[in-house]
Amino acid sequence: MEAAEIGGALLFALAAAAALFAAVSTGAIDFSRPLAVGGRVDFQEAISWFIGVFDGSSSSSAAGGVSLAEVYELWVRVRGRVIAPALQVAVWACMVMSVMLVVEALYNCVVSLGVKAVGWRPEWRFKWEPLAGDDEEKGGAHYPVVLVQIPMYNELEVYKLSIGAACELQWPKDRIIVQVLDDSTDPFIKNLVELECESWSVKGLNIKYATRSSRKGFKAGALKKGMEYDYAKQCEYVAIFDADFQPEPDFLLRTVPFFVHNPEVALVQARWSFVNDNASLLTRVQKMFFDYHFKVEQEAGSATFSFFSFNGTAGVWRAAAIKEAGGWKDRTTVEDMDLAVRATLKGWKFVYVGDIRVKSELPSTYKAYCRQQFRWSCGGAHLFRKVAKDILTAKDVSLIKKFHMLYSFFLVRRVVAPTLACILYNIILPISVMIPELFLPIWGIAYIPTVLLVVTAIRHPKNLHILPFWILFESVMTMHRMRAALSGLFELSEFNEWVVTKKTGNNFEDNEVPLLQKTRKRLRDRVNFREIVFSAFLFFCASYNLVFPGKTRYYFNLYLQGLAFVCLGLNFTGTCSCCQ
Repeated sequence: MEAAEIGGALLFALAAAAALFAAVSTGAIDFSRPLAVGGRVDFQEAISWFIGVFDGSSSSSAAGGVSLAEVYELWVRVRGRVIAPALQVAVWACMVMSVMLVVEALYNCVVSLGVKAVGWRPEWRFKWEPLAGDDEEKGGAHYPVVLVQIPMYNELEVYKLSIGAACELQWPKDRIIVQVLDDSTDPFIKNLVELECESWSVKGLNIKYATRSSRKGFKAGALKKGMEYDYAKQCEYVAIFDADFQPEPDFLLRTVPFFVHNPEVALVQARWSFVNDNASLLTRVQKMFFDYHFKVEQEAGSATFSFFSFNGTAGVWRAAAIKEAGGWKDRTTVEDMDLAVRATLKGWKFVYVGDIRVKSELPSTYKAYCRQQFRWSCGGAHLFRKVAKDILTAKDVSLIKKFHMLYSFFLVRRVVAPTLACILYNIILPISVMIPELFLPIWGIAYIPTVLLVVTAIRHPKNLHILPFWILFESVMTMHRMRAALSGLFELSEFNEWVVTKKTGNNFEDNEVPLLQKTRKRLRDRVNFREIVFSAFLFFCASYNLVFPGKTRYYFNLYLQGLAFVCLGLNFTGTCSCCQ
């Protein structure tokens, strides 16, 4: 067990203790409050009433029918004795999950801010020195052989960008192999990609063009097939870039030394940067999401436990670690996370280098982003189901790291976070305006969200002006992430579905690449019906709260949430000039 792991565990315990102390000292938590409301449910009386309504034997008004007062009285009785107690149990379950989430967020934030405050760098923990060899242009035996894999699928708009960037990496030409794994189904696109590879081969680059007869296993299948070639087996390290990623020429010179000088390191992960983050309001809020992931989650995992999820691209693997971990597997839609977990269980360590950035492209449409998030959320929860037992029984991993992987990495981030956000703020809170008997602790619906907001915003001071839009956007995305997490956890429909994120490549001038023809969209492609239906529910709850305010005043927030669902339901993503 390393000192960094012990320090990480102590920081986590400190964050949990601080949260509990703050809640108790301020009196925010009232344990004397009863867990449920109302008395014993008199089901026999309710059933008898309903039977009487249909056979005409119930008590009635002077006109011979059931009065509105009696109907309302029954509703109040059922609401207080059946609905409210059931929802109250859900509320307290959400409160428990809220505490779990805020402790995890505080811990990651403290580590991230600490890393930034002391100027911590990966070189403090892992040795890094420039490679001592001949001039890379002339070739040098001291440079290890590196395989650069570029998996792609009908990437008409960006194939030239990724291939060109990989071929321009600074490395001895006799010590690097660029492998283009083309799963394209369009013969025209396949021909273009092959011609591009041939043009670089003529220039003296060692580039290989590889195809498969089927897309079995999707990206994992392509990467696995690529490792089976004889020339690939001779490579010590494997760099992976998706089709829209463009590494800087010195990428390998800055990452490979971590492997050469640290035999226990299996992965070096770089940070993503984006060429279209200012294209629309949609891409701006996406950037906030990814910045938090890299600045906080990845940095905290690397600094303490040397474990985090491989992002599937912009990273370099030690070939021996891939082989020892069992190679690429297609059992989930997050093959990158799967490999990272299996390599960690074999005792390998990871390094995240935030100073190295690789340009990429954010999804430019709302539906593309939803599909991407669904695949990631569903795959993460599904992988949790697959590897929980393996983590518990692993022998090469410390108990502290096992706890971090099972509790923080999987349970809280992959299951609790999406489930809590959707159920509490998009379902229970709106319904509560019609259930006055329901008790919602102020610390759970106000204090904790405020802390989470501050934790998120503190690492994004330049984006404070779009924070309100980010909150509303994430409110909508929780619906998709919860559905995905439940689908993956319980293997429901669509749990193993893979849809490639559409690229545009429109930030670079390249008139030689033909554009795809626009097609007329059907109504279901122009309108997102789930969002529209959910907006109607939120507008109804908000209007009810406005007309019958009772003891709550949530209608302003509910109207804003409903408006966000309407905008994204109609695919408005802030592309007008005022949002640029």
